[in-house]
Amino acid sequence: MEPQHVEGDIEKVLLTEDDIQNRVSEMAAEIERDYEGKDVLFVGVLKGAIMIMADLSRRLTRHVEIDWMDISSYGSGTRSSGVVRIIKDLDMDITGRNVLVVEDIVDTGLTLSWLVSNLRSRGPASVEICALLRKPEAAKTAVDVRYVGFDIPNSFVVGYGLDFAEKYRNLRVIATLAPHMYS
Repeated sequence: MEPQHVEGDIEKVLLTEDDIQNRVSEMAAEIERDYEGKDVLFVGVLKGAIMIMADLSRRLTRHVEIDWMDISSYGSGTRSSGVVRIIKDLDMDITGRNVLVVEDIVDTGLTLSWLVSNLRSRGPASVEICALLRKPEAAKTAVDVRYVGFDIPNSFVVGYGLDFAEKYRNLRVIATLAPHMYS
């Protein structure tokens, strides 16, 4: 879906499709270099990471295993509820594995911090994070994100996997949602 299809719903395009795709290619090259000679398991966080996970994995020139988790702390609003729950757990055992968590966005860091702690308790060789977006101004806890696509302002954004009430995920850009859409 193109921005003009939801013109009245978005306030401003922050990142174009080209911006996103160029940075995803750069991140894939960094991951290739850092994991050379090692197996890596990508753990995508549903549903928002579906686009970054697909594009990132397709740019790799090596095998990568993929698994998914679905965790929630948002519901249908624009603010974190502070309560994390696992909706879908991993299908694979990660003991002794190099795990790369692939996220769409790091907001407060609370959910991701909880997830990383949960994964580390399962005995992997390593756990690192790759996030397309990070909101430094929204951080409530420090989370070490090894691969960051873009730092963005503390605005509510949609597109490229990010949603509001399950809409806008297929928008090809990252855009701020107009306040009248969620207020």
